[in-house]
Amino acid sequence: MPGSKKPQRMTASLPMGSDPHSVRQRVEALERLLEGMIEVPGLGRKIGLDAIVGLIPVAGDLITAAMGLYLVWEARNIGMPKWQLWRMAGNVGIDSLIGAVPVAGDLFDLVYRSNTKNLKIIRKHLDRHHPGTQVISG
Repeated sequence: MPGSKKPQRMTASLPMGSDPHSVRQRVEALERLLEGMIEVPGLGRKIGLDAIVGLIPVAGDLITAAMGLYLVWEARNIGMPKWQLWRMAGNVGIDSLIGAVPVAGDLFDLVYRSNTKNLKIIRKHLDRHHPGTQVISG
């Protein structure tokens, strides 16, 4: 149909390289998907797949833990120190363990954003060791 806009796939614009700039784009996109995809009316807070899929008992928490561990894997691929990788894995572990508790864990997912914490760790590393990957925003 002329003039109509097709929905754009999120992965269509993501680079597949292993260079630090490509990694940065992928981990930022995954963090948005997991933590800040949809704004909750009335709360003024964004939630993502971590909170939504986490509502499914057991399987949801396993799925979101695997997606969170992907950030740790990407961090390993860019050469981050092991202590930072363990710290990131700990963030995912806390989120997964407490998130697995019925009801209380789902509320915990709204306030504890392990993927956002891990993205900050990755960004700090990239900004220090690969400054050319920084994106200046207004």
